[in-house]
Amino acid sequence: MLDLNRLKALHAVSVYGSVGAAAEALMVTPSAISQQLAKLERETGATLLERNGRGVRLTDAAGLLAEHAERILALVETAEADFEALRGAVVGKLTMAAFPTAARGLAPAALTSLRARHPDLELQFFEREPDRQIREVARGELDLAVGQDWLNRPMALPEGLSRATLFDDIADVIVRADHPLAGRAEIRLAEMSGERWISSSPGTICHDWLAFTLRSAEVEPEITCMVDEYATQIALVAAGHGCAIVPRLGSEGLPDTVRAVPIRPRPTRRIFALWRTDAARRPAIRAAVEALRRASEPYIAGAESARPEPVQA
Repeated sequence: MLDLNRLKALHAVSVYGSVGAAAEALMVTPSAISQQLAKLERETGATLLERNGRGVRLTDAAGLLAEHAERILALVETAEADFEALRGAVVGKLTMAAFPTAARGLAPAALTSLRARHPDLELQFFEREPDRQIREVARGELDLAVGQDWLNRPMALPEGLSRATLFDDIADVIVRADHPLAGRAEIRLAEMSGERWISSSPGTICHDWLAFTLRSAEVEPEITCMVDEYATQIALVAAGHGCAIVPRLGSEGLPDTVRAVPIRPRPTRRIFALWRTDAARRPAIRAAVEALRRASEPYIAGAESARPEPVQA
């Protein structure tokens, strides 16, 4: 009979392309992966890996077995989810991730709530960039993630994933307190032509979104500083190195040296929980989503209180 852990090792090598990458994904050593594959070769009587330069490649037999392994692992996950749903208990292991600002702004309260309400649930939490966590949820390395996408540049999700909106996170422009626009009730981005900008690293969702949004307002972005943490962007604004557009989830506790000025129309990113559809019946998934919703309530209330009065015609 084929061993499930050995099939999981083979599937990981198939997905990630190497023994080392598979070992990192499964959080074991490359030697452990190699041993599992050697045992699987003995069980099947087939050669599964061939040398390919400095690496290895799967044989045709391994490719066929990896396809079956993917279906088997999906069935096992469905069976586990159905069994947990039948018991109705929030138990087992749950791996969660969030992008950096949500890891700081939502995860502490959500994890505290989960541990208090469900002490038999084993939690493991990671900080992940949005693109990476979507891949890891789809591959089964994460059970649940907190993702984001901008409403004017939505993100396509792979098949087999489900999501639930937590809240809409409005972004403001951050300027120095002595900036000519710092005292305005709101501004349009077209008024900021000629400004220097601070953004996240090239190739990230937020960098691409900023360039797209500024160009949509006919402002050519002159990005002079590129850092990923919003707290660092705000510090650079305070030091006079440019302006930034920062969501409210990432702009709590602003120093007196800067101002957050609302933008019209409001740039908004949607914050959502994400999980594999096959695992949706797990009580642990439902409990985690509810904990994240409770942790989101202050941001929902803040957005409601900051909603502008309607403009009279």
